[in-house]
Amino acid sequence: MSDKKDRKIKEMNNQPQERDPSNKYQRPQGGPRRGRGHTPGGWAMPAEKAKDFKGTVRRLITFFKPYKAQLIIISVFTLLTIAIMVIGPNFIRLIMNDMQKFINGELDSATVAKNVAKFFIIILSLFALRYVVETTSHVLSNKVSIQLGRNLRNTMREKLEKLPIKYFDGEQTGNILSIFSNDVDTVINSLQQSLLQIISSFFSIVGFFVMMFIISWQLTIIAIITLPLYVIFTKQIAKKSQTKFIKRQRFLGSLNGNIEEVFSGNVIVKLFGKQEESYEKFQAINNDLTGVAKAAAFLSGLIRPILEFITNIGYVAVVFVGGILAGAANPLLIGDIAVFITYQKGFANPILNIASIVNQLQSTVAGAERIFGLLNEVEEIKESNVKDFSDKVFSGSVQFKDIDFSYEEDKELIKGLNLEIYPGRQIAIVGPTGAGKTTLVNLLMRFYEVSDGNIYIDGIKSTDVTRNNLRGLFGMVLQDTWLFSGSIKENVAYGKDGATDEEIIQACKQAHVHHFIETLSEGYDTVLKEDASNISQGQKQLLTIARAILCNPKILILDEATSSVDTRTESYIQNAMDYMMEGKTSFVIAHRLSTIKNANMILVMDQGSIVEQGNHKELLAKNGVYADLYNSQFLNQPT
Repeated sequence: MSDKKDRKIKEMNNQPQERDPSNKYQRPQGGPRRGRGHTPGGWAMPAEKAKDFKGTVRRLITFFKPYKAQLIIISVFTLLTIAIMVIGPNFIRLIMNDMQKFINGELDSATVAKNVAKFFIIILSLFALRYVVETTSHVLSNKVSIQLGRNLRNTMREKLEKLPIKYFDGEQTGNILSIFSNDVDTVINSLQQSLLQIISSFFSIVGFFVMMFIISWQLTIIAIITLPLYVIFTKQIAKKSQTKFIKRQRFLGSLNGNIEEVFSGNVIVKLFGKQEESYEKFQAINNDLTGVAKAAAFLSGLIRPILEFITNIGYVAVVFVGGILAGAANPLLIGDIAVFITYQKGFANPILNIASIVNQLQSTVAGAERIFGLLNEVEEIKESNVKDFSDKVFSGSVQFKDIDFSYEEDKELIKGLNLEIYPGRQIAIVGPTGAGKTTLVNLLMRFYEVSDGNIYIDGIKSTDVTRNNLRGLFGMVLQDTWLFSGSIKENVAYGKDGATDEEIIQACKQAHVHHFIETLSEGYDTVLKEDASNISQGQKQLLTIARAILCNPKILILDEATSSVDTRTESYIQNAMDYMMEGKTSFVIAHRLSTIKNANMILVMDQGSIVEQGNHKELLAKNGVYADLYNSQFLNQPT
């Protein structure tokens, strides 16, 4: 594991970068843990600095293409809403001006009453229309945002299916979950709030500017003098807050990863009395998250108060100049000045809203970069020139020819491996931890791709067969059991589509788990809890073995399959596996050497190479590595 600690963290698009010194919880990515090839190893976080703010926004916009029609409708309805909002106060201005003219004796009461009634009806009609179109646009906007969230998660889910095992070996589960939940929610909530504001703010600024200019071009010039100040302050604050928002998302991912890691292993934490230590680590991450979240909120919270202060100064200037113009040769009426101030406020509010949108975009881009970071991950090597072998009956012969492989370019693990296995043979693989036993199986099933050389199944290169077809030839039972939340029947049937109840029961009988299932109140319909915590570890192992028996594969891989059961159950399982392996090629990775005495061939691996091979008696007679391993388990060694 020490070699991992020296590796530099990779960016989400797999380009090298320096580690973030501000995040002490960030761990570098590395190769998988050699002894157990599928264990998550490191933490991967995005870079502190935004890789491409504008590029991220542009890429996010591309996800809106399927909703072009809805966006056009939203834009049209929003434009109509803004038009009503802009025109409405003008009729109030006309009413106020007519009232002033009536007071000054310029209009008679009948004309004023007629005009007021007419304008009042128009205003009510406009406001009613505005309610309808505004509500419709909000409903459509929410619908687009929710559908966008669904599509983002679907896209990420499809991406995960295409990523190699290497990605999951180097990425923490909690961080992936954080991207699916927190980052997507951040992006969607921000867009849901900002989508209408972006459109309406732009149209509002244009509409209010035109109406202000119609009333008084002099006052309009006074009003727009404050615009450069808006831009300057917004740009400076947004620049500082962007880094804080990115750090906030990173620490949030670290926090989720810590929670997932600690509580999934809470038994071990309690066993070694590390509750206080784990709490202190959680507290440290939580405090860092709180600190950076406060800083981000403080900076973003400064924008609106500062801009409102600038806006209020503009109000005072407009009132002062308007008072002067009211006494000019062509005076402004009371309605003109009052409604101009209303328009000025309406003109300033969209600018303030845009400032708020810029603030929200900090969170949006920070979350979107992590989403796109996942989508940028290098996928499994795409299959090309793959032939269709769906009709071929494979016998199960396997050949490794001149195989080179390494998890890291500078650290060679397997070099020039050659091995030929005939159909129906039982091959046991033994050796110390990190010798490359599980790696051999990973290469066989194309969980990892070889650096050089080829693997052949019945004389056909494994790369000439689709991964799905290739893996369909294998049945696999791991030491680390995996059962999902569902009935026992569903878990066993996971190994074969359309399995009948009779087939499931027969497989469970062969795995010596049928009697246990029958003792349960719900039998095969018993629902397993999360991580199957309502049954024992040994019973979990038996169910996974039943699942492998049910799929009836051509090649079996048993990775310490009996390590979690007692000696008596082990003998039952051994008999079941002997039955299951009859006529099939099987690879058995074992530390408990008593389980492989009858293997046709035993491969002894060390440092990625096969150092000895033969059957049990032959290897004992050699008095080499295998003999040392065997004697260390079954004979008393001198001290």
